[in-house]
Amino acid sequence: MSEVKISAEPRTEFGKGGARRTRRAGKVPAVLYGHGEKPKHIALPAREFAAAIRKGGANQLFAIEVSDGTQVLALPKAIQRDPIRDSFEHVDLLLVRRGEKVTVEVPVQLTGEAARDTLIVHDHDTLSVTADATKVPDHLEASIEGLEAGSQVTAADVELPTGVELAADADQTVASVTAAPTAEQFEATLPEIETPEAEAEEAAEGEEAVEAPAAEGAENTEAKTEA
Repeated sequence: MSEVKISAEPRTEFGKGGARRTRRAGKVPAVLYGHGEKPKHIALPAREFAAAIRKGGANQLFAIEVSDGTQVLALPKAIQRDPIRDSFEHVDLLLVRRGEKVTVEVPVQLTGEAARDTLIVHDHDTLSVTADATKVPDHLEASIEGLEAGSQVTAADVELPTGVELAADADQTVASVTAAPTAEQFEATLPEIETPEAEAEEAAEGEEAVEAPAAEGAENTEAKTEA
């Protein structure tokens, strides 16, 4: 993955109020840390950062140039998003060096098609791997081509690029193949939905049940009168 150059400014306002003002100014509050360095609070241009993440994914490598002269390489370690505005609230960036090994979570994409009448359950959509900080793959691939019901794809089955090592348990299940339910099984899981006609019939039955005791009481009254 190629690095993306991005400018940044030192951030002097902290707390919720400072973060809100930073975001209103079109920037993302962020912090740089790692290598025993004191954390450095910065603000990144929101549009440029969002575009880089959309293209390179959550493991995009950034070459950050801070206006105070600081130049560093960093990987996103934690990204906080606003699900409603679909914007970035805050970013933690881990300082890295060229040639340094890092352990990160990389998305896993399933390729191919399983056998007919099966369903695929993507148990883990990311996998922990170790790679050169400047060569972290944007995704990994695992084939499900032709797999029958009852099959599993484990971490050991995932294709790893040269220089990338598996950090997760090799037996970790990435995807499972199960038999697709029959039409009868599917219908059995659906909730019963009463039609207007059925509701009307139930209402009518209820009215009859209420009227019956009243009619019976009237007959008893007539019987007493005759007596």
